[in-house]
Amino acid sequence: MLHFIASLLLAQVMPETTPVVPEEIFIPQQTRPLPGHLDRVPVFNSNNPEVVQTEGILLSTFPPQGKQVPTAHLNFPFQGRFDLFSHHIARAIETPNDLRTLYQGVIVYNPGDRPVTVSVLHAASYLSQPDAPFVDLPSMQDNFLGNIYAGPGDRTTNDLLRLQRQSDIPTELVIPPKQSRMLMNHPIPVRLLDPPLNGRSTELHLSSDGRVYMADLAMFAKLNLDGSERAPTQEEWQILLQNGNLAGPREVAPSDPSNPKGSEIYGRVAGVALGSEWQAQLTDLRSDYLTIPPIGQAFSYGLSTLLAGKMGTGQNQSAKLLVRYPGTAYEAHGNYGIEYNLTLPLINKTSLPQTVNVLFQTPIKEDILSKPGLRFLKPPSSSVFFRGTVRIRYNNYIGLPITKYWHLVQRQGEMGEPLAQIKILPGKKQLVEVNFLYPADATPPQVLTVQTLAQ
Repeated sequence: MLHFIASLLLAQVMPETTPVVPEEIFIPQQTRPLPGHLDRVPVFNSNNPEVVQTEGILLSTFPPQGKQVPTAHLNFPFQGRFDLFSHHIARAIETPNDLRTLYQGVIVYNPGDRPVTVSVLHAASYLSQPDAPFVDLPSMQDNFLGNIYAGPGDRTTNDLLRLQRQSDIPTELVIPPKQSRMLMNHPIPVRLLDPPLNGRSTELHLSSDGRVYMADLAMFAKLNLDGSERAPTQEEWQILLQNGNLAGPREVAPSDPSNPKGSEIYGRVAGVALGSEWQAQLTDLRSDYLTIPPIGQAFSYGLSTLLAGKMGTGQNQSAKLLVRYPGTAYEAHGNYGIEYNLTLPLINKTSLPQTVNVLFQTPIKEDILSKPGLRFLKPPSSSVFFRGTVRIRYNNYIGLPITKYWHLVQRQGEMGEPLAQIKILPGKKQLVEVNFLYPADATPPQVLTVQTLAQ
């Protein structure tokens, strides 16, 4: 999915090596659907086209009335809590004219008769170059300081996990009646890059005290009289919104989800998805606790499972789209920018102390499992499927609180190292919390695994 773009942006060229044929490792175990569900917070989800080469409308929820291209507007108002997720790439063709900086503008309109305040609760927006290059990193690193990342999707979700707000995005917009205000007017420069390729990932947690419409737009920099570039003005953005068509080139249309064949074209998302957070307590059926597996065994819960990739759980976690453009994804597959907030109230029902591993893993994608368990590769594939920070919190066996932020880089088929190894005394309970936001430039699905070690 998105990992091929990351490979084009790698800042560090890896030396050529003789290919190693991986061995497939099969781990017999149970996979389980994730309890809970997505909340009902709408998400403005802009990812089509991912690679933008012509100006236009990336996503507009404005009313179509009076617009020159009515089909470019989805007529969806926001009020209360809502999010923005955006991930776009500028790639120039090798001519001087095409090396102009591409700007991304987000405009918000108040259709009402009183002022509306849009509050920015948390915010992050980063470029691939120079903010967050795709560097080669170890599979697992302590990221307590938050300074480890590879790619703008990774860095953005790292900030949002820590509830940060970037300073170049306003704390709030006060929008007068029947007027618009710019929430973003950010560049995606390519001129000094080789190859001329750059991306920007953005995630905003927002709240509005009245109805608003929002649009994400792409426009090349305007030129000053001396030939230097300048950012488009709000008036120029409004003209593009009024008269423009969808930005291009358009992505390949998705497969029909009513007839999955196992090699789906998921398509890029351009619409409003339903759900910003998946909050769940993982327990036994009709219980308040989660019994750890028998000694030497494990079970796993699917993470970001999707059509044709449900990992034997029967569960598609992809956020549903309330509105979308024809030819774009039917669901917000991958759940990019969505937070997983998971609680595991573990209990040791045996008469002996047990040691439990909690792991984040990237097994080989399957829908219905070919065998009752998970398949891994040794060594894992060269393709990176997940770059992101996962937080785990628990008390150790003497009651001291532990919080770890682990930066993970997982390739296809990677078993992963434990996020935590926890000793649980006989008959005792142990609460574990796992939190992460699913980053752009990752490829689902993954699993969260609980494993009891052999004595």
